[in-house]
Amino acid sequence: MFNRENYRRIKQQFTAKHLAAGEAQQQRMREAEAVCPELVQVNAALSQTGLRIFAAAMNDRAALSARVEKLRAENEELLAARAEMLVHAGFPRDYLDLHYECEACLDTGFTENGTKLCACMRRALILAGYESSGIGPLLEQQTFDNFSLQYYTDPGDRANMEKNLAAVKQYVEMFSQSTSRNMLFFGQTGLGKTHLSSAIAKCLIDRGFDVLYESAQSIFADFEDERFNRAYNSGSDFRKTDRYFECELLIIDDLGAELSNQFTASCLYNLINTRYNMGKSCIISTNLTHKEIEARYSQRVLSRLLGQYQNLRFTGRDVRMMKLI
Repeated sequence: MFNRENYRRIKQQFTAKHLAAGEAQQQRMREAEAVCPELVQVNAALSQTGLRIFAAAMNDRAALSARVEKLRAENEELLAARAEMLVHAGFPRDYLDLHYECEACLDTGFTENGTKLCACMRRALILAGYESSGIGPLLEQQTFDNFSLQYYTDPGDRANMEKNLAAVKQYVEMFSQSTSRNMLFFGQTGLGKTHLSSAIAKCLIDRGFDVLYESAQSIFADFEDERFNRAYNSGSDFRKTDRYFECELLIIDDLGAELSNQFTASCLYNLINTRYNMGKSCIISTNLTHKEIEARYSQRVLSRLLGQYQNLRFTGRDVRMMKLI
């Protein structure tokens, strides 16, 4: 769940944010003590509260409850006295409190003693997922809610697209880390393949899955760079193409728009076959027919796409052109 690099980066940001809140409190404390020296003694006494409670627990277990209650009462008196001093010196009453952006997790990203992801960190991871998906802007523009069937005016096309829409919604509902679920969208341009691919990506990213959406042309260009460019990522263990194998869902857009040759055919077979063996899901959209896929990429590629992928044929008139009329 969630892109590993995004998770590492966001977790570091939350750790830094939590520490920054403590540093900011210390800076405010130094500022207030410079204006009101009487605060030094009060702050020092408050800082010893935890140690005093620990000492009480160790030295007098029989009377622990009463001792702790007494220490808490003394702590409250000190806090009230400090608040009055702050107001008298011209500061807000809560000036020396720790101020976090999220009070639920105290800017750590986790609640329930670090066992549950906080809503604020989940949101940050989702937004990062949009960015790393490759189609961030499209995810807000092309959703299931704004996918309209009104442009499929032919009754047969409408029925077919209703079936396709139901299939992709079921795909999202049934998606999991443990089961490979693959789809091939094929049909002429402008029939909704990209729109529904984006809608799937958004729903799954919102659920915390690592989704990568990329054009076939860009994918094959990366594999070509990796093979033929000696300077490609030299001195690094990281390869850009690793993402194409590691993400939980890879969406390959516009297969066939790239310059096809024996190398791209080999790359495509390796990618879809390896991901299938790893239990990783894939969605491919193309304007090519099954016969054209076989001619460009080989019969074994077509065999994988027919046997391991749910094939959805998109029919109708070019929706993009109809929207311009």
